[in-house]
Amino acid sequence: MPHSPDPSLDLAATDLRLATFRLARRLRHERALDSMSDAQFAVLVILRQHGTQTLGALAERERVTAPSMNRTVNVLEETGYLVRTPDEQDRRRVLIEITESGAEIVAETIRLRDHALAEALAELHLSEEELEILRQASALMRRVAER
Repeated sequence: MPHSPDPSLDLAATDLRLATFRLARRLRHERALDSMSDAQFAVLVILRQHGTQTLGALAERERVTAPSMNRTVNVLEETGYLVRTPDEQDRRRVLIEITESGAEIVAETIRLRDHALAEALAELHLSEEELEILRQASALMRRVAER
């Protein structure tokens, strides 16, 4: 396994990975619908945040194959959380759009996760300075995730 030239970067990366995975695992348990998989929820989030997408665009965003994304989209369509419509400009393309019920699932899950995280932070009785450090760390983590 390659190491960075700076051992402190390796240590920071390990600490960040462990903390991120533990927190993500904890937050994934907070969901509006227990029967929905993480992959299905991720598709709904993309559609809610970025609007209508093609199957290929969804697959690319999630870094999965088109057939795998098609299976995920099929389940979400069957449950009424998204719809497929032909593209008016190019009839060969199909556009995928979130439904109102799909958007409600996303909104409620986000609300539950934010509430759970806020409760966990409240239990720690963090100072304003510590909360500001968390906000700054969040911004840095977002930059790493979006690169």
